[in-house]
Amino acid sequence: MSNLINLEQVSKSFGIKPLLDNVSLGVHAGERIGVVGLNGGGKTTLLEVLTGIEEPDSGRVSRVGGLRLAVVTQRGVLPEGATVGEVVLAGLADDQMTDGVAEHEWAANPRIRSVLEGIGIQGLGMETPVTNLSGGERRRVALAAALVRELDLLVLDEPTNHLDVEGVQWLAAHLLSRRSALVVVTHDRWFLDTVATNTWEVVGGKVESYEGGYGDWVFARAERARQADASEARRRNLARKELAWLRRGPQARTSKPRYRVEAAEALIADVPAPRDSVSLAAFARKRLGRVVIELEDTTLTTPDGRELVHDLTWRLAPGERVGLVGVNGSGKTTLLRALAGDGAPAAGKRIQGQTVQIGWLRQELDDLPTDMRVLEAVQQVAQRIMLGDKEISAGQLAERLGFTPARQRTPVGDLSGGERRRLQLTRILMAEPNVLLLDEPTNDLDIDTLQQLEDLLDNWAGTLVVISHDRYLIERICDSTWALFGDGKLTNLPGGIEEYLKKRAALSAPAPARASADKPAAAATDAAAYRAARKELTRLERAIDKLTEREGRLHAALADAATEPDKLVTLGAELKQVLAEKETAEERWLELADGV
Repeated sequence: MSNLINLEQVSKSFGIKPLLDNVSLGVHAGERIGVVGLNGGGKTTLLEVLTGIEEPDSGRVSRVGGLRLAVVTQRGVLPEGATVGEVVLAGLADDQMTDGVAEHEWAANPRIRSVLEGIGIQGLGMETPVTNLSGGERRRVALAAALVRELDLLVLDEPTNHLDVEGVQWLAAHLLSRRSALVVVTHDRWFLDTVATNTWEVVGGKVESYEGGYGDWVFARAERARQADASEARRRNLARKELAWLRRGPQARTSKPRYRVEAAEALIADVPAPRDSVSLAAFARKRLGRVVIELEDTTLTTPDGRELVHDLTWRLAPGERVGLVGVNGSGKTTLLRALAGDGAPAAGKRIQGQTVQIGWLRQELDDLPTDMRVLEAVQQVAQRIMLGDKEISAGQLAERLGFTPARQRTPVGDLSGGERRRLQLTRILMAEPNVLLLDEPTNDLDIDTLQQLEDLLDNWAGTLVVISHDRYLIERICDSTWALFGDGKLTNLPGGIEEYLKKRAALSAPAPARASADKPAAAATDAAAYRAARKELTRLERAIDKLTEREGRLHAALADAATEPDKLVTLGAELKQVLAEKETAEERWLELADGV
């Protein structure tokens, strides 16, 4: 495997803070690397040094000759006066060493059409000037311009920002289908786990390398923390709790070698479930009463009169945790505003319980006191709060959400966008609401802060409604998933995000021009095969559990029979048979799991 880029003893600083300190690493052909780390820790700087946008202060960066490279960073600027089509197709023209690409050439290319549809810019119009686009639309245009090209290396900085759940899944599938190497900064943990073959963590000016994606990184980091001194106890506990949640469910067996599964099981053997849903729901009923927020016969429209939701009746229960998904423009934020009581619906009514206190995290950052310091802004709301059965101070909560004691003295006006988002969230939690409405809470948050947020919400008793394109977050903190499909209804999805994506694929699939006589039979056969596979998976899981129990009993019996040679032979033969049966069952489980 050939090297594309090498960094040798590279250092880079801005001011007195070293972001990269004697870093040596390389990118190989075909490698897919996910880059993680705290906000402001040097991830974007690493990408810019790798690609030549920034020169290192010391050290050497070498790149293979003729390297075909595309970079999409958060600082990317589109040429003013250009159209969407000119920006997207400019890279293709450079690759072909021509002055341009004719419309009929790209329109006839299924790969280009697939990128435009998958990124969601086909509807913008290829003749639209980029000056008329929003920030999110500009980012998607820049991403499409890179994806339509044949490259040796693709470098992306937060590509999932401004993409919905469906767009994130498409992007992951597209990147997996490419031959090019990939270096991507991302805080989307599902995306990282799906795409990355290696993970780089930028921390303290160094770059730690881990094999695998998010799940493997969590395991390796937890193992390193276990071997570290007591000062790392807090991060170790968070990593172990996160790993425990990752490990629940048989799908985790498909991504780890058996020795790592056994090590993980030993590491998390005494870790409880992330939250006690029964006790939290009971506590929520005491705080909220029977009525939380109810929408009755409600119709919601856009300012220009377009109907988003028609005749909706929805009653939120005490302690309910709801994930809300849908394509951009389907009405998710409008529905959240209706729940918050921000404006009257076009029709119907809203009922709110007398004890309800709403905490609403909006996408805008216009509600922060910029004339205060961080700790003062948090203490302005409250000095101390009860979180579950523990009392914590404003400073402690701010620290848990990423503000070190030194950073808590920073003026709010000097904070970055990600830090303002964290402060906004801290102030909302300090108000001790019993209903939380979160609109894209993961925007600009790094993975460590996301873990801290999920840990806080595990102990939070109340009703929660969250809009997010981060499917990992929704699956992690929500108990039910609801979707807006643009049909004026709110649809419950017992199968979660996977069911949503299947329904979206079915809705977007072109209708056949003429029904074939054998298609209904084929569909029925597929459905029957799916049900049979699910049934066999369940049977295999029960069988594996029983074989594991027998294996444990046999090991104990072998220890007791240490002085009885005949019995040892018999027990050893039985154990060998059990292990063989278990291995066969696990292999069959893996085969079925990949297809279900």
